[in-house]
Amino acid sequence: MHGRRLIAIVLGILLVLYPLLVYVGLQQFGPRILACILVTAAFSRLVVSKFTHQPMSNVVWLLLAAVIAGGLTLLTGSVIGLKFYPVIVNVALLGIFGASLYRPPSMIERFARLQTSDLPVQAIAYTRKVTWVWCGFFVFNGILGGATVFASDKIWALYNGLISYILIGLLLAGEYLIRLRVQRKHVQEEQLLEHKLVRDD
Repeated sequence: MHGRRLIAIVLGILLVLYPLLVYVGLQQFGPRILACILVTAAFSRLVVSKFTHQPMSNVVWLLLAAVIAGGLTLLTGSVIGLKFYPVIVNVALLGIFGASLYRPPSMIERFARLQTSDLPVQAIAYTRKVTWVWCGFFVFNGILGGATVFASDKIWALYNGLISYILIGLLLAGEYLIRLRVQRKHVQEEQLLEHKLVRDD
């Protein structure tokens, strides 16, 4: 079991490093070989997820993105298909997060419940807003990533392999700070309400 999880982690890291690996790989191999590697890695991730009893729905979206990007490259022989992979991933994530807004719980609420199963009403409303923010980010990131597809390989790798992750980190950090502020405000409101009830009694 630990070996399978290790494989899943390694495959996840490889997918994160995808833009850099493509940029370096193009210096050694052709686009079609890289496309085969991409699809193989995605299928391997699917198999590992099945054996480790992880949720399959999100992995299927990842596999679909890899098949589309890899398929375009295999058909055309152009690197454009490989460069579209991050865009397709953003579209897939937008679909997953967006669908959760119309079929609750929202995606961020599901993540939150992994740590705290009992969420107050205010927290549920907050996680819904954060899910909307992430949907907006996926649109923004997908558009910028799409623009770099037609730029040089170096610019594409720089944005999709570095800048986009910096933006994700900034969004995570900003959300964390806002969450702390919201939590403090909620605690203060509860304390004021308790004092008021005690005073009325």
